[in-house]
Amino acid sequence: MKSNRGFITILTGLYSFQDCIHFLAAVRKFHQEPIIILIDRIPKVLYPLLTAFKNIKLKPAPAHENTVLSSRYAKVSLYEYSEFDQTIYLDSDICLLSDIKNVFDYLDEYDFLLTEDVQPSIVKATNLLRGNQQELLPHVLTILQSVGLPLEADNVQYNSGVMAFKKNDINELLFDEYRRYFEIITNNQDKLLLRDQGAFASAIASVKPNIKVLPPTYNYLSQWDKAYHINEPIKVLHCTYPYRPQYAKDITRSVYTRVFDKIAPLFLPNQITNPWRKK
Repeated sequence: MKSNRGFITILTGLYSFQDCIHFLAAVRKFHQEPIIILIDRIPKVLYPLLTAFKNIKLKPAPAHENTVLSSRYAKVSLYEYSEFDQTIYLDSDICLLSDIKNVFDYLDEYDFLLTEDVQPSIVKATNLLRGNQQELLPHVLTILQSVGLPLEADNVQYNSGVMAFKKNDINELLFDEYRRYFEIITNNQDKLLLRDQGAFASAIASVKPNIKVLPPTYNYLSQWDKAYHINEPIKVLHCTYPYRPQYAKDITRSVYTRVFDKIAPLFLPNQITNPWRKK
């Protein structure tokens, strides 16, 4: 019997609302599985714009004034929020460029699917630290270890914008550890930026689930296109707002999205000026 399958994403605050509309349009172009949106600080009057896409369920995300922190808390709690046997999590600024049913199929064999970060070496992960990146480069691992993250030089930084997992005991433990290590990060904001990759890498390193690392075609960050050397079609485009390539726009273009994009500037804030991105 086929497992209960579905997608989940996070929408906290109006800055990502337009991205989420295009995300839903892209997923619905290739998939009809249910989509859960973990939502916070979105006026209820706007909910119908999301549920206009079929088979959408809105669930409250952890409430917080800082919408970035709310999003992080939702991400480390994905296991408990998911209602599915097999779940694909995608950031809401992602655009599918093809069907990714095979990701669900891989979960019959693996506990967890993920992709490496553009800079996978944990010893070079200056993006996790607060301060001058060049000066901090020789000290990355020492700083991460000093706050209590169980990382070693051979550990990998993964990009948590694309994750797939199934319901089982090891993944429940994985997300418990993910949440615990993220609390360490939030308690050390003098040294660390408010990002979850260090917590995610720590959880993977300590729990050691049976993982499959997907190629970058499943999490292609358009901002870093020069860092990739791939010869296969991109399946999952991570648009890294404000840069959204034309081929992403082509995928999601419809009468609905065209009308939405025309009226969006009238009621949505400019995402480039999002103050929470600077916290």
